[in-house]
Amino acid sequence: MEFSMRLTSRLAESIALLAIWLGLLLLFGALSHHFLTASALRTLANSIPPLTLVSAGMTLVLIIGAIDLSVGSVLGLCGAVLGVALLDWHWPFAAAALLALITGLAAGTINGALSFYLGIPTFIVTLGMLEVARGLAYLATNSQTKYIGTPVESLANPLPVLGVSTAFLLAVVVVAGTQMTLSRSVFGRHLIAIGSNEPAVRLAGINPRWTKIAVFALLGVFTGLAALCYTSRLGSSDPNAGVGLELSAIAAVVIGGTSLMGGRGSVINSFLGVLVIATLGAGLAQVGASEPTKRVITGLVIILAVVLDAWRHHLASKPFPLVRRLFSGKHA
Repeated sequence: MEFSMRLTSRLAESIALLAIWLGLLLLFGALSHHFLTASALRTLANSIPPLTLVSAGMTLVLIIGAIDLSVGSVLGLCGAVLGVALLDWHWPFAAAALLALITGLAAGTINGALSFYLGIPTFIVTLGMLEVARGLAYLATNSQTKYIGTPVESLANPLPVLGVSTAFLLAVVVVAGTQMTLSRSVFGRHLIAIGSNEPAVRLAGINPRWTKIAVFALLGVFTGLAALCYTSRLGSSDPNAGVGLELSAIAAVVIGGTSLMGGRGSVINSFLGVLVIATLGAGLAQVGASEPTKRVITGLVIILAVVLDAWRHHLASKPFPLVRRLFSGKHA
């Protein structure tokens, strides 16, 4: 019964998000004749893999009641490491890409270990990692953008049949796999339980520490993948890559219905949140909105999503009297 209700709720949220996204497409399509074209939609799809990958991992982090503010800087560091390995050390692309992923894994693991072994809030630890990773990116590249070109561009090149990039397909596969892990595996059930009631998890004989560290490590790997996609789209290694990405990822995840208070979330809905954020940004650019206007509108959308999340949490903890009576079996 409870599982059926959760499934119905998730489906309703997905339908609502899909309706919002389609509404944005129709709105900007009416305001700009160039928006609803195959070329524009392919460009939109090929621009979202970095944000999609980071949002998939951020969903798991928020579900356990934590947060990671360092993902933008870690992406910049992974891209810088990729550029140094390819251009300065003359490594093959596969080895350089693996090093970038290991860099992301190391950053995520350090975040998790410092937070859950020393008991430091994730907000503080990841805020420190934000500065450390960005500084290392500047040091690795001498604060200069390094043009890489052909070795990385294949990920961003549109495929001949579909017109979308390999990076987009990779992001979709990661979203599907992460959602399956969350909803169908013991690891996923542990994440929900930790975010919902961690003391109960401990009483059940489960030590949540390693699970929480694993979540941050996984986000680090996804951030490394996002760096590969970002670098392939630019064709260069930019130490400033990913500035503000953490805010966009958190916004997309919250818009997708994941609770900032933990215990609730869906990777599929986070992907729909990414589509909403990306479509809103692209549409405002198409109709000629200024950068300050875009930031104001996007910020208002984020605030609305957070307010709705808080309201939903309030209703869940203090349902209406009629709802309480219905679920308790007491009828007037």
